[in-house]
Amino acid sequence: MIIFHDPAEIPAGFGPSVVAIGKFDGVHSGHRAVIDRARVTAADAGARVVAVTFDRNPLSLLRPDLCPQALCSVDQKLDLLASAGVDATLVLRFDEALAAREPRAFVEHVLLSLGVITVMVGDDFRFGRGGVGDPELLTELGREYGFVVDVVGDVQGGGRRVSSTWVRDLLAVGDVAGAARLLGRPHAVEGEVVHGLKRGRELGYPTANLSADAEGFIPADGVYAGWLVDLGVDGTAVTTRYPAAISVGTNPTFDDVPTRQVEAYVLDETGLDLYGHRVQIHFTQRVRGMVAFEGIDALIAQMDDDIMRVRAALA
Repeated sequence: MIIFHDPAEIPAGFGPSVVAIGKFDGVHSGHRAVIDRARVTAADAGARVVAVTFDRNPLSLLRPDLCPQALCSVDQKLDLLASAGVDATLVLRFDEALAAREPRAFVEHVLLSLGVITVMVGDDFRFGRGGVGDPELLTELGREYGFVVDVVGDVQGGGRRVSSTWVRDLLAVGDVAGAARLLGRPHAVEGEVVHGLKRGRELGYPTANLSADAEGFIPADGVYAGWLVDLGVDGTAVTTRYPAAISVGTNPTFDDVPTRQVEAYVLDETGLDLYGHRVQIHFTQRVRGMVAFEGIDALIAQMDDDIMRVRAALA
């Protein structure tokens, strides 16, 4: 997938393009429905599918008090868009200059540079200074500049609109299985494996600890069944996937971990050295919440039970 970070990087004559605009946080099933529609339209027209998105949630600038935590990093989002079949993505820096552009200027600056023939947006799409632009205004500008606007309706699930907010709400209570149904895949966090306190090794369950700057929304504290995907030292190696028991939290039994930590015990692997490797942790099912235990023996007994339940969940 081609990646642009500024319209000035787009070569002259680029296009024709079918453009989908959005935050694409998490690239959930609703987003992919738009992308799939764009792919069909692009195939009929012999055009590229282009996503236009932002380097941050616009609310982080416009209303920081209302800005939610992102489901995925920009890099994760780009990987997901590429996997969804997007040919090119323009990642706009959402700053005061972009926020101040009038709708016409946004169209001229962004869309025309992509050789746009069709633009796909949701019915709640807003653009331009103060959010004065809407699908109706975009349609009018499209008639003037020679492109078509396709307003895509929401994807519904269980009587509710599929949204990043819904996914975030599910992850916040540990319902990773529910989140996976909306995402169309297990939710994942990604980071480098770093040295921890090595307490898991002392208890017979050595874990791969993710760095504190791991990318992606971390689900509620608890123990999960899932997968560890090894991306190698530079993050570009041939991936290897391992079944794993995943712990999220601050280790309340010992009460010596100051911040929330994601760590994964890889099942049935001895001598696996992942330090310095980039890994993804995929969450498939919550096994239990996080609790403090009275003593080491009780903790080990619970860990033994956790592993049996993780095996069953991944079978």
